[in-house]
Amino acid sequence: AAEILNATVGVARECLERAGVSARDVRAVGIANQRETTVVWDRATGVPVGPAIVWQDRRTAEACARLAAAGLGPLVEATTGLRLDPYFSSTKLAWILDHTPGARDAAEVGHLAFGTVDAWLVWNLTGGPDGGRHATDTTNASRTMLWNLRQGRWDDELIEALDIPRPLLPEVRPSAGSFGTVRSGILGAEVPILGVAGDQHAALVGQACLAPGQTKLTLGTGAFLLMHTGPAPARSAHGLLTTAACDVGGGPQFALEGSVFVAGAAVQWLRDGLGIVETAAETADLAASVPDSGGVVFVPAFTGLGAPHWDPAARGLIAGLTRGTTRAHLARATLEALAFQTRDVVEAMAADAGLAPHALRADGGAAENPVLLQMLADAIGAPVERPAGVEATAWGAAALAGIAAGRLEPADLAAQWQATVRAEPTPGAPIRTAGYADWKRAVALARGWAR
Repeated sequence: AAEILNATVGVARECLERAGVSARDVRAVGIANQRETTVVWDRATGVPVGPAIVWQDRRTAEACARLAAAGLGPLVEATTGLRLDPYFSSTKLAWILDHTPGARDAAEVGHLAFGTVDAWLVWNLTGGPDGGRHATDTTNASRTMLWNLRQGRWDDELIEALDIPRPLLPEVRPSAGSFGTVRSGILGAEVPILGVAGDQHAALVGQACLAPGQTKLTLGTGAFLLMHTGPAPARSAHGLLTTAACDVGGGPQFALEGSVFVAGAAVQWLRDGLGIVETAAETADLAASVPDSGGVVFVPAFTGLGAPHWDPAARGLIAGLTRGTTRAHLARATLEALAFQTRDVVEAMAADAGLAPHALRADGGAAENPVLLQMLADAIGAPVERPAGVEATAWGAAALAGIAAGRLEPADLAAQWQATVRAEPTPGAPIRTAGYADWKRAVALARGWAR
């Protein structure tokens, strides 16, 4: 956690230097973060009790299985809109308390604080042990598996069931609102923190998806689809999550989410694990050098399968290899896997919300890959659009701060958004028919592997 803090402050200072401005020129700070990554620290010293547990970590899979066997799953889904899964923060928090000597006792009497990365940053930036603000926003709270989504509060029944000491929990505020002031010694002047949101919720704002049915896809380490559903939570019957969307002035808002655990990480594996490409960008040309994957199907379930399957025991699988398989076929199968996982979620969204997205707004580093954008459009049978700036998460965090500072209106975001790249689906594309059928067969083989 200290590394995350130091890197964040270092990059913020570098941004000011490169822009040629001082902190006095900055109207507000916005923060976006990986939502489920879990930190516990000592309030008196500011020192974390151990390493942060990142969102992909599956060490609490057995604990979740025990809780499910005890019948907690339906309560979690009805109360939080989430699944009982190691993905979320609360079981990571319980693991830290149970595996750190003295931590649970210290937490009970209020000596420790819990937060996702946003809360850790806010606390340190606003003073740390010297009066730091212990606060998070609604979107991050909604990913802990402790937040009552409909009532907008920490849920007593889940806190008790998961054995979480209440003094650990941060104050929860709207995403566009005051989270305290960055101390002058950090950036060179006091600057208010006026926006906080989990990364995917920030990207929903950055992509100007502010009306029901508008849908964005962020292609990072994982792939995350969020469909705005308006002021009422839509419960999923097809393996999706119901989650909070950012309140930008119209009261509580909600979204349906499909979380794909491995997307860009699969491309990184081709580079770092197999060594068949030197850069992630190389996969586009490599995949385009062959007309299809040669029958190869890759299920990148390195950390289990997320939505809509939710199988922590699934594992990665490559099927259909022959002597004719080349690294180009593997590269193409990897990009196709991103497209197929997206289609799984889009079809679940259409079933839950009663509508499919007219167009999918893509952002994140992998959205700069034109071959992938075309595969996505062909797989889902709908246009895929990309704006000029693919860093929608960072822009969304800044926009939230701008809205709270009175410098932006939500309508401005919608008016300014425009697609610079649009991939149209190819009629009769094989990836949409035979390719997707092979994908479903391969997923069936990958499921439950670790059991």
